[in-house]
Amino acid sequence: MLEAFHTIKGALVSAPIVQPPDWNLPFEVMTDASDYAVGAVLGQRKEKKLHVIYYASRTLDEAQCKYATTEKELLAVVFAFEKFRSYLVGSKVIVHTDHAALKYLLTKKDAKPRLLRWILLLQEFDLEIKDKKGIDNGVADHLSRMKIDDDVPLDDSLPDEHVYAVEVIDYGEPLLADDGVRSTNYLAAEHEPTGFVGNKKKKFLRDIRRYFWDEPYLYKHCTDGVYRRCVADEEIPGILFHCHSSSYAGHFATYKTVSKALQAGYWWPTMFRDAHRFVSKCDVCQRQGNISKRNEMPQNFILEVEVFDVWGVDFMGPFPSSYGNLYILVAVDYVSKWVEALASPTNDAKVVMKMFKSVIFPRFGVPRVVISDGGSHFINRTFDNMLKRHGVKHKVATPYHPQTSGQVELSNREIKNILQKTAGTTGKDWAAKLDDALWAYRTAYKTPLGTTPFNLVYGKACHLPVE
Repeated sequence: MLEAFHTIKGALVSAPIVQPPDWNLPFEVMTDASDYAVGAVLGQRKEKKLHVIYYASRTLDEAQCKYATTEKELLAVVFAFEKFRSYLVGSKVIVHTDHAALKYLLTKKDAKPRLLRWILLLQEFDLEIKDKKGIDNGVADHLSRMKIDDDVPLDDSLPDEHVYAVEVIDYGEPLLADDGVRSTNYLAAEHEPTGFVGNKKKKFLRDIRRYFWDEPYLYKHCTDGVYRRCVADEEIPGILFHCHSSSYAGHFATYKTVSKALQAGYWWPTMFRDAHRFVSKCDVCQRQGNISKRNEMPQNFILEVEVFDVWGVDFMGPFPSSYGNLYILVAVDYVSKWVEALASPTNDAKVVMKMFKSVIFPRFGVPRVVISDGGSHFINRTFDNMLKRHGVKHKVATPYHPQTSGQVELSNREIKNILQKTAGTTGKDWAAKLDDALWAYRTAYKTPLGTTPFNLVYGKACHLPVE
């Protein structure tokens, strides 16, 4: 048993071994025919030694068995070239056969119609026929004399016609608008659009520089220097849902919805039009509408400009009880627009102290200025002592016009707007939705910043689930 194993092992690593082709060398085909079968061998000669690439044979049907010897020998050649076509097209081929008449048959003009058809079939190949005695053509001769008694048909999972076949796939709907399809075709297959001449062609070739193809997607180099994936039409509704209606989206208007899609790394030509249409059909947004902006006062500019140097704080509420919570304490950084919030059952100084000791100080450091209204939860000895101990200046907004602490009021309004649209019909689970509302706010595009609070603070775009 062990001896048989070593014998098989040695046979697998010693000549003759089937080897891959070398496309720089000519191919050699050995053929032979018997009364009932044809055989063929494909190989290449390296250092005067033949290396086999492929063995093939097949039995003849009843009609073919009645062919003359010359016809059978030519049939063996035709069978070999049909079987090995994917290797032989475009290459020099030397055919070895023991039937010398085949050399002259290829140039004969008055042959039988069947032979003429086969000769025409061989015209696409660069072949040369050489004589080879049957005793020297042993492998092909053996293949042509093999008998298979088992009539069970072979299940060929890779038919010959599928080898190196090129399939044209119809994707149905275009990847993008017409320009996107033209760009994809050009970048993927160097196929220039038909009918593009003169200035039209120059413009196309100039615009195509902004795109590149990375299988299986088309990307565009946008004006902000970021490469974004071009989106197919069927993907657009899902992306808009994630960027507008999901828990981390916030139901913002068109511009901020598009900004989230761009932040997620997507682009398509009709982004603003599609986003506007999607937002206008959002049932939640149409029912809630915009929070009123009446009685707003002009916002005052803050001179300190370092991130996390100036924080504004304010309470929101009371709201319907949610897990025992009635109020939200909001803190916003005036420079980055970064927002922190705590849900609480009360609106007293203890909650304010918790916000600064547990959130602001350990995460963002000690600010220079804190801005608040004149409520007792902010104006008290405990809070004042803590701010003085840390060297923080406390500024109080005008009592008759709390809108003068404009950034906090704006943040309150946006967070309240998000919660109204995500907290359900009863509005009693707003405390559970508060973290998602903060996520949506931090990743929303802010026009004064030209980016999102998250990007400004961390120096990178937030990775959203839609990506």
